[in-house]
Amino acid sequence: MKKIVITGPESSGKTTLAAALATHFAGNWSPEFARTYLQFLGRPYTQQDLPAIARGQIAWENWRQHQKPEWLFCDTDLTVLHVWHLWKYGKSDPFIAEQMQARRADFYLLCQPDLPWQPDPLRESREHLQALFALYEKTLQQLGAPYAIVHGQGAERLQNALFLLQHLK
Repeated sequence: MKKIVITGPESSGKTTLAAALATHFAGNWSPEFARTYLQFLGRPYTQQDLPAIARGQIAWENWRQHQKPEWLFCDTDLTVLHVWHLWKYGKSDPFIAEQMQARRADFYLLCQPDLPWQPDPLRESREHLQALFALYEKTLQQLGAPYAIVHGQGAERLQNALFLLQHLK
């Protein structure tokens, strides 16, 4: 199984790309657990919610991996929670950092925030997308993770991702 993580700042096309890649490769994809968790939380999230979100993301990925697809595309992973913890709270959560290192993917597609902003009640960093993008890239570099940057609009973005993944076949 090849595990590919699509990561990057808010509104950078991660969900659309993960679904399109799963369709193209007849693979499976794991959605972002945080979105479901936050939609049903019933209150503003706190720092203490992030490890719980991490455990949910891990459970969803494990369930998808248990199905043994040839390709697993993850719409985010623990890199997102790690970056968000650093950005919002100024430090890394030890559990998230440990699990992020232990659960590394075969390859990461880092989405450039070059798409038009899509409003969403769960998004909160529109004015900081480039700074967050730089933090994602730094995180992947510190992990020693293989990654490439995906850019472009619509079909061009998918074609760029397919080009970047062709060596993994």
